[in-house]
Amino acid sequence: MAPDGVVLRAMQADDLSAAHALSLQVHWPHRLADWQLVFALGKGIVAERDGELVGAALSWLWGPAHATLGLVIVDPRCRGRRIGFRMMQALLALLSGRSIWLNATQAGRGLYERLGFVRVGEVRQHQGTALSAPLVALAEGWRLRPSDHNDQASLIKLDALARGMPRDHLLTGLLTQADTVVLDYEDQARGFAMLRRFGRGLVIGPVVAPDAAGAMALIAYLVGLSAGKFVRIDVDFDGGLTEWLESLGLLRVDMATEMLRGSMPAGEAVVRRFALVTQALG
Repeated sequence: MAPDGVVLRAMQADDLSAAHALSLQVHWPHRLADWQLVFALGKGIVAERDGELVGAALSWLWGPAHATLGLVIVDPRCRGRRIGFRMMQALLALLSGRSIWLNATQAGRGLYERLGFVRVGEVRQHQGTALSAPLVALAEGWRLRPSDHNDQASLIKLDALARGMPRDHLLTGLLTQADTVVLDYEDQARGFAMLRRFGRGLVIGPVVAPDAAGAMALIAYLVGLSAGKFVRIDVDFDGGLTEWLESLGLLRVDMATEMLRGSMPAGEAVVRRFALVTQALG
């Protein structure tokens, strides 16, 4: 136990309701179901004081060499006591030897820099009531289609190529709960995008495509399905989609700094990630 009475321990399923309540205090949009999903895919650390949960942080392993960190949260009443720093140190000790990614808020970036993370990109959060979106024309040989059960292996491979790390269990789980559209070229899957429940409404992501035109076609299709509903999408800023997204009613409301501790995953240029699953999962 630390001198301030804060104890760190492994997160358990029974902690999720308290973690969700803590996230509501800081105005995060996550539902309890969103916490349950990410916890099922990873592991976490919680901070307790006098039996009350005052902090949480989670990590997810992707293959033998990579990991992501996210949902790092501290009770506002306990800030300034280095609780976030202690939770991060505990998680990093468990992830020794891996390259680790996270998306940092402006307030958290200094903490992560002190822990050895460096900036590698920027994520833009867009959201709003989706407008009716005209479909994006595709070149000859390209088409969009709904996914089916035969696509699982292909989409898992495309995601791994785009991210430079295997995320089989993440994609397998998402495919059971998301509306997924596939970008085909001559009957071969070359990209995909997912739409599912999250937070205040719906979220689009991940979006994987060979180029911005393919990503726009995928996103426009899913925005069209969501017209009149609240939609969120978190995109790589260098994907060049921010102004176009605003024309669809999805305004930029926030940004995060993508940070890495370790070596850059070796993605392949045939596809790239245009939108994240969530900021926590990457």
